[in-house]
Amino acid sequence: MKHILASAAIAVGLGGAAHAGCAGSEETCKTDMGEYHIALPDGVENPPALLFLHGAGGNGKGALRMKAALDRGYAVIGPNGLKRPNSRFGPGWSFHPDRPKVRNEIPFIREVIADAAEKHGVNPDKVLLGGFSIGGSMVSYMACDAPDLAAAYAPVAGSFWRPHPEMNACQAPVKLLHTHGWKDKTVPLEGRPLRSISSIKQGDVFYGMQIWRETNGCAGMRADTFDTSGDFWHRKWDTCDAGALEFVMHQGAHGIPRGWTDMALDWFEGLE
Repeated sequence: MKHILASAAIAVGLGGAAHAGCAGSEETCKTDMGEYHIALPDGVENPPALLFLHGAGGNGKGALRMKAALDRGYAVIGPNGLKRPNSRFGPGWSFHPDRPKVRNEIPFIREVIADAAEKHGVNPDKVLLGGFSIGGSMVSYMACDAPDLAAAYAPVAGSFWRPHPEMNACQAPVKLLHTHGWKDKTVPLEGRPLRSISSIKQGDVFYGMQIWRETNGCAGMRADTFDTSGDFWHRKWDTCDAGALEFVMHQGAHGIPRGWTDMALDWFEGLE
């Protein structure tokens, strides 16, 4: 199985070189709270969108490499994170609930979606919100705290951090697809303390899935259906009261696996 094992700084790429810009303009799109990049599919009115949050040290222009989404008629939106003062990681997201926020990210993403709808014709009701690494963690917290922010959520290699949210902390059921690498050492499935800040610890991805099962009212702890026939191994909970929940693994490490965009969009379109 071939994978892109990209670093957190660049790991949103699934194609050729990305170009910064605002639907063809060299400038980034600007809102009151920040900036974002957007690419639009040819000949599609009111397109759905894949909005993707970059990993630590990245920026939103990397999302524009997701050509598979453009080819399927999706707009691709890549917001820019902000750099925390004195951080050595570069731009990121204020995702950790116990750390000071550089920006309130939920209103920012709402602003990005509204701006993309008003100025670029994106359908705000058909947005898949994805993210990689700490971008994936940000997506997880957004899904928990603001489940109406997007139509569905797709974190990659990033989940909750310790202390985990309480089992009843999330606001409402969600449609969520979590993807993770079996050999991920940067964000292991079990989590880990950061090397330089041992008091800050990543969460356990399996515990995170338990939170989502509780949130969605799933009947059982184990998955209901399994599929290991391809490059991705799927575990799906079908007997839930609401929402949709699927856990996907691949054989790679800390990166976005090749084919993720099509797999995630297949899942997203299958929800309708």
